[in-house]
Amino acid sequence: MATTTPTATLATAQPARHRQPTVKAQALAHLIFERPDLQQAERFLADFGLQPAGKDATTLYLRGTGPAPYCYRIHLAKRPRFLGFGLTLASRDDLQRIAELPGASPIEPLPGPGGGERVRLVDPSGFLLEAIHGQQPAEPMTHRAPLPFNGVDETPRINATQRPPVAPPEVIRLGHLVLEVADYQATCAWYTEHFGFIPSDVQVLPDGSPAVTFLRLDLGDAPADHHTLAIAQGFMATYSHSAYELVDADAVGMGQRVLRERGWKHAWGIGRHILGSQIFDYWQDPWGDKHEHYCDGDLFTAEHPTGVHAVSPEAMAQWGQRMPRSFTKPVLNLAAIAALLRNLRRSPDLTLRKLITLARMFG
Repeated sequence: MATTTPTATLATAQPARHRQPTVKAQALAHLIFERPDLQQAERFLADFGLQPAGKDATTLYLRGTGPAPYCYRIHLAKRPRFLGFGLTLASRDDLQRIAELPGASPIEPLPGPGGGERVRLVDPSGFLLEAIHGQQPAEPMTHRAPLPFNGVDETPRINATQRPPVAPPEVIRLGHLVLEVADYQATCAWYTEHFGFIPSDVQVLPDGSPAVTFLRLDLGDAPADHHTLAIAQGFMATYSHSAYELVDADAVGMGQRVLRERGWKHAWGIGRHILGSQIFDYWQDPWGDKHEHYCDGDLFTAEHPTGVHAVSPEAMAQWGQRMPRSFTKPVLNLAAIAALLRNLRRSPDLTLRKLITLARMFG
């Protein structure tokens, strides 16, 4: 199990809080994908637990039961691709500050449910970032209450049984996104400087260089998820996975049953993470992109310090299945091999030695 060593001497500068970020993002709003088949995408996501929020000939919107008007946007395209994501800002003044950054678009209407305005940017790794403000919340949908749990000291459930419905679990909200990048330091620094992200935990390789940073929102004294965005050192910029909160562990378990029965491909779980503490279960969509069900995640206020930990497959879960090598195995097509060779030459964060270390650890 990883151990926290806040005073460790690190070989590479770590992502750190920025003293005066451009703005402080308030929430992860949505993800943006391209898919060649909207009907097939909708079928998986419905079995996964998302609800329809809007649709036209070329765009599909999905939501959870919470007040976000949508959390998942899919555009029809010839090839499957992850484009980027949206972050909600506190004010229009914040949106204007983002619009003044190099390469930012002007403020423009945000299409889709809830309306509002956006500014579009591209981060140092090439992902689209939509900074948004003024989106109107949707009416929350009803979801089942957490099941009462009979413990050894408290037994609230008397003369009653546990019978959660055999149905896709109700996704409450989009929780977090994990990205792999070649330009690790520049990408982490961009999000801490311009959107106020705080590193909750950093996992490091044996030489002390960072491998993964779990970044949370700076909400001051209000508790924030352990991570809303995580950035992992890889050999190219790519989507790793996204995570969706469910009401309790029984919902996570029921999600596994339903998705198995309906023929979808399992990736990893059920288990409990170490960093973030979530009970998790991972599934692949029709194009191999991983989607996580989770519940019971850690919450930190802004004052909580950053932890530093050793990275290893064993450091990924407290209990449950050990992370399989297939979970992190890259797709080595011609485009990926070209990106690998290109980034080994140009990226200051990617070295052959680091690549070999990661390959030995995670396959």
